[in-house]
Amino acid sequence: MKLSIVILTKNEEDVIADCLESLSGFGDEIIVVDAGSTDRTVQIAQHLGAKIVEHRFEDFASQRNFALRQAQGEFVLYIDADEQVTSEFKKEVKVVIETFDPNLPVAGYFLKRKTFYFGKDWNLEDRVQRLFYKKKFKEWYGVVHETPKVDGSFGTLESPILHFTHRNLSQMLTKTNEWSKYEAELRFKAKHPKMTVVRFIRVMITAFLDSYIKNKGYKNGVYGFIEAMYQSFSMFITYGKLWEMQNKK
Repeated sequence: MKLSIVILTKNEEDVIADCLESLSGFGDEIIVVDAGSTDRTVQIAQHLGAKIVEHRFEDFASQRNFALRQAQGEFVLYIDADEQVTSEFKKEVKVVIETFDPNLPVAGYFLKRKTFYFGKDWNLEDRVQRLFYKKKFKEWYGVVHETPKVDGSFGTLESPILHFTHRNLSQMLTKTNEWSKYEAELRFKAKHPKMTVVRFIRVMITAFLDSYIKNKGYKNGVYGFIEAMYQSFSMFITYGKLWEMQNKK
């Protein structure tokens, strides 16, 4: 069975080369679905041998569903531009595909993901649903936190991929401004209670404590404090945009 690797991009020139180079020699095709980058993302990806498909961004689920339709392989692996794969991960995926039995209920796999903030290992690991047997895949749904629907169950791969998020404050602020619009719209459509001073304070404090205490950011010194403050700021921007929507005349 063949493997298609899909990457969604928009202005990722600072990370796309590292991502693609980590994928060298892996998979049968690499497809970059670009949502109108104005930097050198497309040129870099083309230079490194990826197939480029331009597609106007509507929401994250729609973009992933469009990407799926471009894939020719029986298996599809989604990798984000700020992620990289390891040799151990490549070997494990190869074994999974070579031994896959379509008659069993498994339709896809969770990937473990090791997270780096500001290039620093945060000792955090989450799981994302990214590898699918195409014939059992139905669709992605959800505007921001998109979720896959499959005809079957999920397994889990043991070898993690590497996630280099929150690389610098400028990049973080740009992403926050983009994502907060969708997050605010979701809350507005769900008829979120009217924003008040107390609600602003509560969501900002909760975000700070989740990052600094629950996720043990305090163990990372100034890095951890900056990240916790950023999470609090992100909540302020999201709910500030929600407040604007609620008060728009």
